[in-house]
Amino acid sequence: YNEYKSYLRTAEMEAIPKDLNNMRACMLCSLVKNTEQFLYDGCDNCDQWLNMRNNRDRVMDCTSPNYEGIIALTQPEESWVARWQRIRGMIPGVYAVSVMGKLPSYIQRELERQGIKYRTRDMGV
Repeated sequence: YNEYKSYLRTAEMEAIPKDLNNMRACMLCSLVKNTEQFLYDGCDNCDQWLNMRNNRDRVMDCTSPNYEGIIALTQPEESWVARWQRIRGMIPGVYAVSVMGKLPSYIQRELERQGIKYRTRDMGV
């Protein structure tokens, strides 16, 4: 049991930005990490659909360097902020309040084919 809890803590730490350079936010879930983390790990919430891991072009298409505000989410299932931001059920981590931009239309079509409803994270729209 303790080994499992340790594994979960390690996995959660991987989603926390390692440094503040080249920060980007996922345009599907708003998770904030640096470019290299998205390239190495993909998005911890969305990579099964967005396929960013080891694909720099996808990282650039599916994330944005332009975002406003950050939320440190530690208990996604219990947080009213997570419910308000539509990030309930996501992994613990750092999230943007608003992510500027939209996923390219070809990625939106891919998501639609997979049964994923895309809603922009851009609160300025």
